[in-house]
Amino acid sequence: MARRPAPPSSSPAAPAPAPERKPRGAARAVDVREWAGGIRLSTFAVIMLSLVILGTWVLVPSIGTYIDQRQKIAALEQSVQLTKDQISDLEQERTRWDDPAYITTQARERLYYVRPGEVVYLVDNDLDPADIPPEQKHVSDTIQERPSDWMPQLLRSLTAAGLAKSAVEAPTR
Repeated sequence: MARRPAPPSSSPAAPAPAPERKPRGAARAVDVREWAGGIRLSTFAVIMLSLVILGTWVLVPSIGTYIDQRQKIAALEQSVQLTKDQISDLEQERTRWDDPAYITTQARERLYYVRPGEVVYLVDNDLDPADIPPEQKHVSDTIQERPSDWMPQLLRSLTAAGLAKSAVEAPTR
């Protein structure tokens, strides 16, 4: 129900009381009963508000479950695509192994097979001479004192050891 405005007073000479003014920074006391009394809710508004709250309460977990399931489906579809790619790679590998020339090449490379009458030369030291580490110098029995700090020498030694190229022997079969 809406409030009706009060009818004008019949006596024009009576001045209206002036509203009480408070300073701007002063705290106002709020009467909760006055504030709550100003709220007017109809039955329809209460029912609609209840339905909105009930709908939110019911749908939010369902939406979360839906989003979670969609993410799982996307991850599984990606997994299926990766598996299909692996299957196609393996099928190509299988078709390569059906070719006699490929089998011959693999036997020569992996197992060092040769045809009758062929001579195979295996080169042990096939590195560039610049990559071969130099022979170690003879270690002296005398102690030598160096006037340098040991920390930079250690760092140079570690760097040189980490960046050095070394010859790796081929395994013998």
